[in-house]
Amino acid sequence: MNYSSTLSAVVSALAAECIDNTSKQAWQRRIGEGEGRPGNGPAGVDRVELDCWVHGRLHSQLIPRHWHALVAKYSTHKARKVEAISALRALVATPAPALFLYKAVTAWAIPKLKGVQVAAAKTVTVEVPVQASAGKQAKIVAAAVEAARVKAKREEARSSGAIVLPAAFYDMNTWDPDASPESTRREWRRNIGKVLDEMVGEALQEAERILLAEGVLLSDAA
Repeated sequence: MNYSSTLSAVVSALAAECIDNTSKQAWQRRIGEGEGRPGNGPAGVDRVELDCWVHGRLHSQLIPRHWHALVAKYSTHKARKVEAISALRALVATPAPALFLYKAVTAWAIPKLKGVQVAAAKTVTVEVPVQASAGKQAKIVAAAVEAARVKAKREEARSSGAIVLPAAFYDMNTWDPDASPESTRREWRRNIGKVLDEMVGEALQEAERILLAEGVLLSDAA
């Protein structure tokens, strides 16, 4: 069982951290009992166990900044992603204020998702006929509230499993308390993103070297 690319291996391995402990314990026990490592064929390791194994190999073999770059960019584990973002902030040299750096790194790691927003607390506005009986007025209000509740649940379902930031977070006007010129802010953001993208590129190259050495890439198996 092999991966088609380094990126697919990284994404799958990072996603493995979100699975339940039962699968993790299974692969740890199987590898510990000497049944062979994933990628070698007869060990009988399934995809979930392979993902867990690769996760462990990458975590142990990559240097911290490369690991943090991959986790910040590709992980779906909220706590790990936040930790990685915090670690990367300390590695980026920039003349931008600390608040700007924090928001730029966070926006890079959690880009705005089109059509997905954070559900905010809302009130319901409804027109109730004055001449209607009290019972009918109550039914009209209840129906409006229920419709709003259903809509909120639908929006919540769309964004479940993803880290979603408020739309206002991506407004660069809120990133710089000193109100520097827009051209300056854009340059700061571009350079911060460039440094982070370079880290990811380096990390993927190192990850590919590790995965090739372990024999879990299709290009190596072919």
